[in-house]
Amino acid sequence: MREAAVLVFSYLVGAIPVGLIVGKLSRGIDIRNYGSGNIGATNVLRTLGPVPAAVVFVGDTAKGLAAVLLAKALVTGPHAPYLVIAAALLSVVGHSASPFLGFRGGKGVATSLGVFIGISPLIAVIAFGLWIVLVAAFRYVSVASIIASFSVSIQMLFSGHVYGKSTPYPYTAFALVAALLILFRHRSNIGRLLSGTEPKFGQKVKNEGG
Repeated sequence: MREAAVLVFSYLVGAIPVGLIVGKLSRGIDIRNYGSGNIGATNVLRTLGPVPAAVVFVGDTAKGLAAVLLAKALVTGPHAPYLVIAAALLSVVGHSASPFLGFRGGKGVATSLGVFIGISPLIAVIAFGLWIVLVAAFRYVSVASIIASFSVSIQMLFSGHVYGKSTPYPYTAFALVAALLILFRHRSNIGRLLSGTEPKFGQKVKNEGG
């Protein structure tokens, strides 16, 4: 029962639509009707500005971190890493397919960051640093998010050689699954990148709806 409760909590906390809530509270708007229609921090930044975007980013990150920390605290034994992975995955799925939004949601980047902070803080910080560098260099959040997400699984794979401490294989496998999920959620961005219409970081975009 404890394991089941952890998994249910992970999904439901991941499903909390922080971007929608912040939009309603700060400006009285449904963020899904503005910009790209996404509930994530990038669209909130373009629509509402840096402070609401920072709140959304921190809130979405906290969801993934909370799921992992709860799983680690309540479950022990040889199967514990698998429950942590299940909780982590459910928090990301909850964010991307929230029952509060008709099983739609965001792309899962910030929530995945929170997950990896809980699993391996050093790797998460390095991946986030890479994201910042890529955004500064190319100003495409989507490109930075995809590359940074795949960097996590690569770092975990070689962590024993690079950081002196190997990452358990289940976590490495999960990192790859999370990166593939993020890649899938960015398929519309990839289409816009190929057509040359993807907005850059900080650039205002016209209302695209849904």
